[in-house]
Amino acid sequence: MDKFTLTREDAVLFVIDIQERLVPVMKYRDQVIRNNQILITAAKEMNFPVIATEQYPKGLGRTVSELLDEITEENIFAKNSFTAYTDEVKDALEKLAKRKVLVTGMETHVCVFQTVRDLLKDGYQVFVVKDAVASRTKNNYLNGLDLMQSLGATVTNAETAVFDLLKVSGTPEFKVMSRLIK
Repeated sequence: MDKFTLTREDAVLFVIDIQERLVPVMKYRDQVIRNNQILITAAKEMNFPVIATEQYPKGLGRTVSELLDEITEENIFAKNSFTAYTDEVKDALEKLAKRKVLVTGMETHVCVFQTVRDLLKDGYQVFVVKDAVASRTKNNYLNGLDLMQSLGATVTNAETAVFDLLKVSGTPEFKVMSRLIK
């Protein structure tokens, strides 16, 4: 299996903890929300699954409304651990039988990092979407990206990931996505 190429047949989008009480304190939050919307639309258009987690939703709220309405409720998992690779998520990923995981979410240096580390340990090919993850500070964001890349994750961006998944122009999916990305 090609480690560096995304394919819709083997992809899953994993949205980590983009929640009501976390988003307001994040750097680049508007860009992160927008790029997650683009990626969720790509998943729908290209027919690959989306899963999401919520860190202690009682205290931190639900996934933000801009994304929540687009994710199937049974694919949203509550958690208390910092890693989002919980037993429930592990089971869900195994049932999906997808090995390439596009990771987005908050915070880059904590929950996203620990999740990516655990996914890599279990043999997944991980693509961290750098303009769809966030931390409260730029240093923490950059450190999280560095840590994940040093572990073997591919660091990409939303537009690169979408066009890698599309492969060609002229398709109905391309038309939808190119209008959205403009």
